[in-house]
Amino acid sequence: MPENLKIDFTHNQSAHCENGVVSNLMKHNGFNISEPMVFGIGSGLLFSYLPFLKVNYAPVFTYRSMPGFIFNKFAKRTGIKMKREKFKNPQKAKERLDQNLANNNPVGLQVGVYNLVYFPDEYRFHFNAHNMVVYGKQDDRYLISDPVMEEVTSLTEKELEKVRFAKGAFAPKGHMYYPISFPDELELKSAILKGIKQTARDMTAPVPIVGVKAMRWVAKNIRKWPKKLGPKKANHYLGQIVRMQEEIGTGGGGFRYIYAAFLQEASAILDNPKLMELSKDMTSIGDAWRDFAVDASRIYKNRNAASSGYDEVALQLEALANREEQFFKSLKKAV
Repeated sequence: MPENLKIDFTHNQSAHCENGVVSNLMKHNGFNISEPMVFGIGSGLLFSYLPFLKVNYAPVFTYRSMPGFIFNKFAKRTGIKMKREKFKNPQKAKERLDQNLANNNPVGLQVGVYNLVYFPDEYRFHFNAHNMVVYGKQDDRYLISDPVMEEVTSLTEKELEKVRFAKGAFAPKGHMYYPISFPDELELKSAILKGIKQTARDMTAPVPIVGVKAMRWVAKNIRKWPKKLGPKKANHYLGQIVRMQEEIGTGGGGFRYIYAAFLQEASAILDNPKLMELSKDMTSIGDAWRDFAVDASRIYKNRNAASSGYDEVALQLEALANREEQFFKSLKKAV
């Protein structure tokens, strides 16, 4: 392919990588879909606790659905056809990427964060579900639109290969994806309703690892950690909750704000004023998540905190679970 190829692609910074990539690819293809709309239709909001899965030697706490799910659901519900590919061979992965660029087609990639050289050091840890768009190539550098960055950036062929084939949990295996066909008009109303119903269902599900039940389970465990694990490990686990909440993408509080913005947009499209009220409630829940993160981080930064501190954050988390349970029941009724 020609060594200098730059697709006319508009970079918009977003709060979270996957929604941002989808929104930017949609805008590139002539559909003005906001980041919150992608997140809401794709049922991105979730809380899940996976004690049997470890990342950085601590259990996984997630505030959103699994990587890739948002885009899949969004595409399915709006009638867009997507192509996804994974590769065993880095050379093949590079050729397919180059072909797309030569065809004037920007693509989404899933990559590992640890070796992303343009990230500040404190954000570089083993997390393999970051998303970005590649929109061109100049000399041996690929042009990158990473939605969480303010400006566009670039990576050498070697650097890009390293993050596309990162090892470990959720290894991306060169995963690339892009839309291949669109309906004449996006079916937004039914897509919004499906998105809302699934989120409300997941958050109030009767299983212990997702939704408000998972929050209560985590709160129960937080109380036990200091005694059961000792201060050092309890600290590390609590730190993981906050890190997963505030640093991976936008985490708990941030995802609640994005969801509130989605409900605001949905309220206008569906002509449903109740969703506008619920949007305000969700913003306030987002604030409470932020307070929880601040209080929890005080404890783990204070290394030898008394276990009473753990009790207090457990109480906060239980209060959040009660609020979210009420919220999602009301949301179910509203649609």
